[in-house]
Amino acid sequence: MQTIKGPAIFLAQFAGDDAPFNSLDSIARWAAGVGYEGVQIPSWDARLIDLKRAAESQTYCDEIKGTLAEHGLALTELSTHLQGQLVAVHPAYDEMFDGFAVPEVRGNPKARQAWAVEQLMLAARASKNLGLTDHGTFSGALAWPYVYPWPQRPAGLIDAAFDELAKRWRPILDAFDEAGVNLCYEIHPGEDLHDGVTFEMFLERVGHHPRCHILYDPSHLILQQLDYLGFLDVYRDHIQMFHVKDAEFNPSPKQGVYSGYQSWTERAGRFRSLGDGQVDFKSMFSWMAANDYHGWAVLEWECCLKHPEVGAREGATFIRDHIIQVTERAFDDFADAGVDEATNRRLLGLD
Repeated sequence: MQTIKGPAIFLAQFAGDDAPFNSLDSIARWAAGVGYEGVQIPSWDARLIDLKRAAESQTYCDEIKGTLAEHGLALTELSTHLQGQLVAVHPAYDEMFDGFAVPEVRGNPKARQAWAVEQLMLAARASKNLGLTDHGTFSGALAWPYVYPWPQRPAGLIDAAFDELAKRWRPILDAFDEAGVNLCYEIHPGEDLHDGVTFEMFLERVGHHPRCHILYDPSHLILQQLDYLGFLDVYRDHIQMFHVKDAEFNPSPKQGVYSGYQSWTERAGRFRSLGDGQVDFKSMFSWMAANDYHGWAVLEWECCLKHPEVGAREGATFIRDHIIQVTERAFDDFADAGVDEATNRRLLGLD
């Protein structure tokens, strides 16, 4: 067994134009000050990282790690959630997702997709230069508008969508394989990879690619009413990243999973700060300890009620208190009778 690493924090929800959130050095100082040991960097945020430079310059990558080390922090992973989303966009979402891309490719879906793919290629090389083993992203979605089968879906529609999705991602997966980095898709509503079944559909189409894995976030599973703890057992070989995020689901006579187009505060399913929701983190961290999860416990803060800085401060303590320092010996070793193989055979009546 091995002890999970953490606590760490995903910086996407905290980066901003005001200090201390407007540079890598100052946000690292803040993160260390509230109790974190690692940070996950959103690769699209130029205030924190120049992705192209990181892909091309080992010296620059060493400087990033050095900046973090000055504050006692490690770099856990990079993220390309926004760029990954743009690898596959259904036309219904073109305008809404355009803001994820650089201005020069907006309004041009083909150019935007090419830009997104190049971003992922850069992220593979940057991750290698930074000495990372895992990377988080979104799959994007071509079939999501058809998630509910009414009107009846034409035969072959979903197969065609997943065939195309796999075709777009296969060269990216190969680039991550060349870099020695796992590409971990966050299982998330709005993505074509939004549950276990859809992950398996994709995995089959990319030939069970050795770098195709999962970023596990229980909050997105509880809001879909999946068995989020059983998910750990089913996909144990693919869970390579872990976002620690809480959620609650409180259905009523008026709304359920779809929540009637309400705002986050009025939805049956809501993201909450750690400890304020319904996720069974004690069981989850026990599973991680028992199953040799190798990575980091990374807070992703999203809550429609609590202030982010309060959530971040409380989250560091919450994660630290839930990480299980694994034992190096069995609890009943004191009663070891020191029996040898010959004695074992006699006890079994084999001699």
